[in-house]
Amino acid sequence: MVRCLIVDDEPPARELIASYISRLNDLVLVEQCGNALEAFSCLQNQTIDLMFLDIQMPKMTGLELIKSLHNPPKIILTTAYKEYASEGFDLDVLDYLVKPIPFERFMRSVAKYHQYTNRTVEEAPLESTYDRAYLFVKVNKEQVKLYFKEIIVIESMKDYIRITTHDASFVTYSRLSYMDEVLPETRFVRIHKSYIIALSEVKSYRNDSVTVGDSTYPVGRIYKKRFQDALLSYQNGVRE
Repeated sequence: MVRCLIVDDEPPARELIASYISRLNDLVLVEQCGNALEAFSCLQNQTIDLMFLDIQMPKMTGLELIKSLHNPPKIILTTAYKEYASEGFDLDVLDYLVKPIPFERFMRSVAKYHQYTNRTVEEAPLESTYDRAYLFVKVNKEQVKLYFKEIIVIESMKDYIRITTHDASFVTYSRLSYMDEVLPETRFVRIHKSYIIALSEVKSYRNDSVTVGDSTYPVGRIYKKRFQDALLSYQNGVRE
């Protein structure tokens, strides 16, 4: 298990990373800290393998924290400021995530950690990480676990969405725009105001429609280029 620490002065940012960590079976969240001084203390008393570290924080910045550590864990910087990337990599950080952080980009960083530590059994760590990724959706009064790799189509139904998998269909209270943000853009694409599809499930397509699984869905005019670009990247094996 990879023991993780989140350091960020913004609670929503900490909660987002914590939710991402909870989706991957090989990561465990040890602690969350609201500033760098708390993190410094934690690192003296806890074994941490991977730290998700914000840069701009009161009292001590994330970069100052890194410089204060004699034997730091591997570090992934999380920040809203792109201009700190160069200094961060000079300090030998593993990766640099710019907020808002999509889950797919988070997974790529985790894959880098596995590559660095040689803990990945398979040749393609991102593929393995993706296979384990999931989310919980509320169906009636039950939280249902859905693996990303099982999702075929997501359909908007006003304030609800219908998620179709290989084996079943689930209706949950959510917005399609939220799913568009959560799902990895190298695997899924929005093709219409009412539909998101899994690129791996595309059987055929025309100028204004695409067949996914056993059904055909419209491709909206404003989504056409996005769909074509995403499909081409998927066919070419792009995983960025």
